[in-house]
Amino acid sequence: MSAYLVRRSAEALVAFVIVSVLVFALVGLMPGDPLDLQLKGDPDITTADVERLKAIYGLDRPLWERYAAWARGALSGNLGFSRLYAQPVTAVLGDPILNTVVLLGASLVLGLAIALPLAVAAAARPGSPLDLGINLFAFAGFSVPSFWLALLMILFFAVDLGWLPSGGVHAIGDDSLASRARHLVLPALTLTVLSTGIYLRFARGALLEVIGEDFMRTARAKGLSHIGALVHHALPNALLPLVTIVALQLGTLLSGALVVEVVFAYRGMGKLIFDAILANDYNLAMAALLLATALTLICNVLADVAYGWLDPRIRYGT
Repeated sequence: MSAYLVRRSAEALVAFVIVSVLVFALVGLMPGDPLDLQLKGDPDITTADVERLKAIYGLDRPLWERYAAWARGALSGNLGFSRLYAQPVTAVLGDPILNTVVLLGASLVLGLAIALPLAVAAAARPGSPLDLGINLFAFAGFSVPSFWLALLMILFFAVDLGWLPSGGVHAIGDDSLASRARHLVLPALTLTVLSTGIYLRFARGALLEVIGEDFMRTARAKGLSHIGALVHHALPNALLPLVTIVALQLGTLLSGALVVEVVFAYRGMGKLIFDAILANDYNLAMAALLLATALTLICNVLADVAYGWLDPRIRYGT
């Protein structure tokens, strides 16, 4: 097990380095540079001033030299300075990371709490009207556009009913837990609807595959009810593919919740990446994108470890 973890961690580290090179190249090749907005705001700036500023920020050097300088700083804990927020990048990332973790945690718990019972109910009677209705709900969940669903939530719950705020992390001047919870409901509910369909489809498919196994027939032959066999025997064995999906979803949602966070003006990692790219804030965009990459790789390693915990038949060899 320890040798496997070392090997998987090394593979994840290599993948992270490769992705960091690609992300830095893509960000560095975007039109314009971090000085564009600053230069456009000063009509008296001269060509010599532009060249001097580019030399100070290292923008006159080749891309590989800029990456090497950035990597050395990142390894020492210096992710650079955010032009957009006029603070070090490490100081800017704190609140958005916490906000996104809370948002993703709430949507993950709610999504699994809804998907697993519905998957068991659908697998218990495949082809029944209940199964068809649950399948329709699942397809609608992951097919609906996120921006449309978010706007629909705002229109119904915030505008028509007036029950919940339409956006933000908390009310102005009120940073209490109750205010944060009220502002969390709509974006969390939107992400829950979007992710529940995915969890539900994979859980149902895995359950239907497990139902035909020999151990399920043995459990039924010993007198266990159909639902009892599904919950106590089929469901634990059907969790393996779901663990993979959840691991991928967590990393994807960290940056993929961008649309939902922008629509609800929820200051999380998705909105942070969006604002940083629009403002040509290279340092902040790099740090946020690579944080999403690191989370995806870590979740995949943890998913591999969880396989052995969920299924004792799995052995990690050399």
